[in-house]
Amino acid sequence: MSAPEPVTSNEPAYPVKRVLLGATGSVASIKVPQLARLIIEKGLNHNLQIEIAVTASNSALHFFRREQLPASVTLYTDKDEWSGWKKIGDPVLHIELRKWANICVVAPLDANTLAKVANGFCDNLLTCVLRAWDMRKPRLVGPAMNPMMWEHPVTSVQLGELRKMGFRVVDPVSKGLACGDVGMGAMAEPETIASVVIEQLLAESD
Repeated sequence: MSAPEPVTSNEPAYPVKRVLLGATGSVASIKVPQLARLIIEKGLNHNLQIEIAVTASNSALHFFRREQLPASVTLYTDKDEWSGWKKIGDPVLHIELRKWANICVVAPLDANTLAKVANGFCDNLLTCVLRAWDMRKPRLVGPAMNPMMWEHPVTSVQLGELRKMGFRVVDPVSKGLACGDVGMGAMAEPETIASVVIEQLLAESD
């Protein structure tokens, strides 16, 4: 299976920027469709045409459905990784997505995926993309987890490893969470993350 085809549009011929949006097993994945829409809208406001592909872990799919995403957005799951591969020389999806994207945005980044990426694990489509990523291209994460997970000492250690690798971290906020706990760990608002994504893309264009 190859990377997403360019989206045809009646919009003005703005520069095209391609965003790979990763969704992991946090209830904040319910906001992924909204985040995708905001990135597209904010891109147009800055004369950018945004194409988005979403890679969702199996756990992330508990929180949103394919049809909730904007029509132009392609969704890839772990089942797609090798479904189109038949022989040596065929495209490998995680490599094709890495080539296709200008930026990778993982929002929400749950505690499990944080631990995997910090330690180099690559056992699903998203983590394979990140392990194979071109380090010259930006990566951005929006952590989302329970306050006790956020405050666990290993979390700051693992985020430090991501920062050393060049990831930009959009810090979580303090609020009431779906589990009933209140405290730091909720994913930053989609509006905030979308603004940072566009800021990063504009900086890369300079």
